[in-house]
Amino acid sequence: MKNHIIKILIGLSLISSFAYSQSTESYKESKTVEVENFSLKSTEGKTVSLNDYKGKFVVIHIATTWCPYCNAEAPYLEEIYKEYKDKNVEVLIIDVKEPRDLVHEKIKDKFKLSFPVLLDTEGKIAASFAPKDVLPELARDEIMLASNILIDPEGKIQFMSLLDTRNFDVKLIHLKKRLNELL
Repeated sequence: MKNHIIKILIGLSLISSFAYSQSTESYKESKTVEVENFSLKSTEGKTVSLNDYKGKFVVIHIATTWCPYCNAEAPYLEEIYKEYKDKNVEVLIIDVKEPRDLVHEKIKDKFKLSFPVLLDTEGKIAASFAPKDVLPELARDEIMLASNILIDPEGKIQFMSLLDTRNFDVKLIHLKKRLNELL
């Protein structure tokens, strides 16, 4: 397990230059990337669908409990939720391949999150967001760890940031900037 985690972190470090320059700018300029609906269980056992948020902006963060970058961003995701919830913005965390009780304790409760934390038990939803040409030797769901995605009310991606370990944006400044441009 430890070697697998090290492999993932090294792989995520390697995609940092591509992630920031390509993903953020390409989605900022393009309104053609549409997101397909998905449904996942929350840590509370409720089924949550992306269609539940039609007509709203949705910030999605892909996470795991052991990811230090995800844990660092969690309090700032809560801040975004509180600051923007009255401006037609929702926030979701999608946890990849971990059991409900662990995710509830280590993410939902630990950070006192007031928005849903969803369980992607097979990693399929996380993998569906992975750019096709980024590090094919990593599993597609692993590429998306610590990424942030902003979906507009029409269901199109307006911002995506993959983990950039050299220029880590813990306070989600770039995401908030894009959100403010769109509001």
